[in-house]
Amino acid sequence: MASDDIALLAEALSKTHVGNGELSYKGRGLKLDTAESVKELVGEIEEYQGLRALRLEGNTLGVEAARAIAKALESKDQLQSCHWSDMFTGRLRSEIPNALRSLGSALMTAGARLTELDLSDNAFGPDGVKSIETLLKSSACHSLRELRLNNCGLGIGGGKILAIALTECHKQSAALGVPLKLKVFIAGRNRLENEGATALAKAFQLMGSLEEVHMPQNGINHAGVTALASAMQHNPHLRVLNLNDNTFTKRGALAMAQALRHLRSVQVINFGDCLVRSEGAIAISAVLREGLPILKELNLSFGEITEAAALVVAQAVQDKPHMEKLDLNGNCLGEEGCEALKETMENMDLADLLGSLSDDEGEPDEDDEEEEEEEETDEEDGEEIKENGVTEGVSPVNHQPACHPEVVSFLSFPTAEGLLQLGKNRPGFIQQQVDVSNSEVAADAFLKISSLYNDDSEINKAVLETVDALLKKAFSGSSLQTYSFLSTLLVMLGLLKGEGKVKKVQVLPGHLLVLEHTVQQDYFPQDHASLLDTFVARHGKALKSCSSARDSLKSTLERRISPEC
Repeated sequence: MASDDIALLAEALSKTHVGNGELSYKGRGLKLDTAESVKELVGEIEEYQGLRALRLEGNTLGVEAARAIAKALESKDQLQSCHWSDMFTGRLRSEIPNALRSLGSALMTAGARLTELDLSDNAFGPDGVKSIETLLKSSACHSLRELRLNNCGLGIGGGKILAIALTECHKQSAALGVPLKLKVFIAGRNRLENEGATALAKAFQLMGSLEEVHMPQNGINHAGVTALASAMQHNPHLRVLNLNDNTFTKRGALAMAQALRHLRSVQVINFGDCLVRSEGAIAISAVLREGLPILKELNLSFGEITEAAALVVAQAVQDKPHMEKLDLNGNCLGEEGCEALKETMENMDLADLLGSLSDDEGEPDEDDEEEEEEEETDEEDGEEIKENGVTEGVSPVNHQPACHPEVVSFLSFPTAEGLLQLGKNRPGFIQQQVDVSNSEVAADAFLKISSLYNDDSEINKAVLETVDALLKKAFSGSSLQTYSFLSTLLVMLGLLKGEGKVKKVQVLPGHLLVLEHTVQQDYFPQDHASLLDTFVARHGKALKSCSSARDSLKSTLERRISPEC
């Protein structure tokens, strides 16, 4: 070792923080290649009685140096925290696994019981995970509470290996009566993608003890997000969920909203840059209204959320007493939308909660509304607008055997005559036949039936009775289900930018007149009327072909949400 290096090490050791069971060489920038180069460092480790935490981050270890340090750790049975991030700068990728294997083996030999392991910012890839796989499965990690593997290049393969290791650790520790209870998991910037995320989700669900999950920038889309959402439902103490810069789209957002309904301890949600979009934002708003009682921060930035949907989110946070920050920057509000959002927050005396809107993308072009679809392979093509203003290709019935073939026939090709021919029991027949848990099916059925509304009093009575029966059933479900129905209806009416295969209908006066009737009924929640009013007010131009019915609906909505007016 050169004399200059020895001098640097001596200086670093003189500054080493020692106390409370911790020995720290953090950020010294030492290049430690050989056993000789770490001789003094090893001496300090060996002499430290009751060593509980070792900080080596911000230095760079070669294989021989790591082996020498590992030898010193073999007697440190009280070691609990290994802060070993950014520890291999400039090393060959082939060197890192050998170094990690030596250190891991030492911990197992010592009989250590780790509570924290931080290997972030070490680009070791799947081979690096293999080198710590044995450690992660061993009794040394049965007590692990925090695992940090941020920016390690795990990839799909590394994610799968890690998932298997955590699962095995839980299995073995549970057999001993002390199951693994990991609380903090950090693995951002690792290109886990769907397969890696799905594998880890299974381990998360098994443990059920997570309090913080940070997995930003992993190339995960709706399939992996859905798997993670399902796993989160089984972790009731979850406080922080950070999935920033992955790709939710509608399906992922709905799955995550469903999961959040079951969680009462969440304080921080970061879904920024996740393409949550407007429908997803509305679904999350539904959960905000009925759950998440101690939420402090919500990040839905850069999600292609439009103005009206952003206003719905803002209204949903007004009853959150612990709320500290709402981030809706980088969405598609437009200048007027940004002002409307600020005004809404000010009127609720929550202006301090709203983050900057300086990176707003502006209102989306109407010509682009149909261009974005989810990455699905099972979408149907060739949907067309029918004469009665509903879409082809959408089955309006559930998957149960048809109790009345004439009901199925009517819902496939609705006519006024067909509705009357169903007789006095038509509301019950329709209510039984339509699967209201499927928002698209329920909205499609509503539009088909309401399209028949005209000047004939007998037909109108039949339409309103049937619609009332249908919506009473639809609105008897969870808030998330009813919000999903309403957002799908808004998409079909052209009031909300949607994605996937849900297409706009040709809006008819009957649609709006029947909707005006429904919003006045007891089964139609007032917060849903407020949501509908927001969209009609902000995007009324989409209903210009039925201006009279639109204005009547708008007036009725205003009276419903502000009775004193």
